[in-house]
Amino acid sequence: MADFCDTRPMNGQTDGGLEEDASGLEEARKELETWKAKAERADDVKARLILEKLEEDDAKAQAQQEMLAYVKKQEECQKDFSQSMDAVQDEIRQLARRKKDLQDKLKRCQDQLEARRAESTKLKQKFKIYAQIPDTEVKFSARVEEEEEDGDSQPIRAVFAISQRAGVLLHGGQALITFEEERVASQVLKIAKCSVSCEDMTVEVKPKRITMDPAVKFEVHLDVSRKELKLSNVPPSMPEERVADRLELSFSRPSRGGGEVERVEYDQNTGTGRITFLCPGVANSLALTGSYRVDLDPEVTVQIGPSYSYQLRKFQTFCGAPKRTILLDDIEDKEDEEDLQDHLEIHFQKPSNYGGEIESIKYISRGKKALHALFNEGRL
Repeated sequence: MADFCDTRPMNGQTDGGLEEDASGLEEARKELETWKAKAERADDVKARLILEKLEEDDAKAQAQQEMLAYVKKQEECQKDFSQSMDAVQDEIRQLARRKKDLQDKLKRCQDQLEARRAESTKLKQKFKIYAQIPDTEVKFSARVEEEEEDGDSQPIRAVFAISQRAGVLLHGGQALITFEEERVASQVLKIAKCSVSCEDMTVEVKPKRITMDPAVKFEVHLDVSRKELKLSNVPPSMPEERVADRLELSFSRPSRGGGEVERVEYDQNTGTGRITFLCPGVANSLALTGSYRVDLDPEVTVQIGPSYSYQLRKFQTFCGAPKRTILLDDIEDKEDEEDLQDHLEIHFQKPSNYGGEIESIKYISRGKKALHALFNEGRL
């Protein structure tokens, strides 16, 4: 008996397997959709990252270009700075050289100034004048009125005799010796060099003849008017004729010390003038005040002074060399000034040194400035 197998599926088991296969397929489909969505999102992220990378690369390239530009600009700035520093250094060196030149010029100017001052001192002493006015007894006596008026109208006259004293400029390291006799000075001048013995040393000096600076004599004859008065600092506040009229009115007032005016002269360009009074004596009293109030527009104070004229007469010039005075030159400062002067005086007083009696001696050390020695007339 043959065996038979029943190949028909059982209803319950067959339906269950198909359902399981369908659910697994559905899950697989969903999972596939999920992975597709993830893959799409990944592609989007990848595309975005690639785009960002490209943007970053562009930014990096731009940053590199900017950095290169900054580096180049820094190099240019460094180069400009170096050039500026070189220019400043050159200017500093030029200023230093200019400063040195100015200092040298200043020193030369100071030396010239000192030389000019010495020359000015010499010229001042050379042309220095003095006036000796002798005492005169004045006797007053009565005269006829007409003669008094004539005498008062005459100007005040004075004569000044001016005589310049001869002198010589004595520098440091020099001495002047005046002997009582001319022959002694002549003997010393014949010696080229003298050795003066001090305490523990010897000083060499050179006798020289002196050439005096030119001297002058002259007389100044001065005439001071008794009736005229000089004016100055008169402002041109009015026309010239009106100013002259106001001057005449102002100086005619006795309450201000004025008097009757004879004539008025006024120069508007210089602001000066001259008032001539009728009576003598008014001008002299006003000249002592130095100023006067004038009724201009407005009232002003003008300067007043005496009116005078002068003449230079008997002008004479003198020049020459003293016969009893000699110059000792090239004296070294080996001792004190007073001690060395004493040694010089002792040396040149001895007849054995061709010397003689000394009237005066003056020595100036090298550290001191020049001295202008003056000589009295008739004692050269």
